[in-house]
Amino acid sequence: MTSRTTSKTITFKKPFALKGLDDELPAGDYIVDTDEDLIQGVSFNAYRRVSTIIYLPDASGNSVLSRSLTIAPDELDAALKRDTETI
Repeated sequence: MTSRTTSKTITFKKPFALKGLDDELPAGDYIVDTDEDLIQGVSFNAYRRVSTIIYLPDASGNSVLSRSLTIAPDELDAALKRDTETI
């Protein structure tokens, strides 16, 4: 099966929380990778998302020594939406 990975940088303007993490994450830029598999048997190229991974700084804040978290795309979208809302 043919796969592809796309990478993008997202920016949070405020600290935020994600399921699966105990701590709030600081505002800043985060790299997100999305892995997709080619759907076979259709007459055009179509891909199915198989995973979304966000790369997080380690506990000391060092982004070079990062950790990763597999996240549901809708959870990431919800966190980004909350980031743009005003109180």
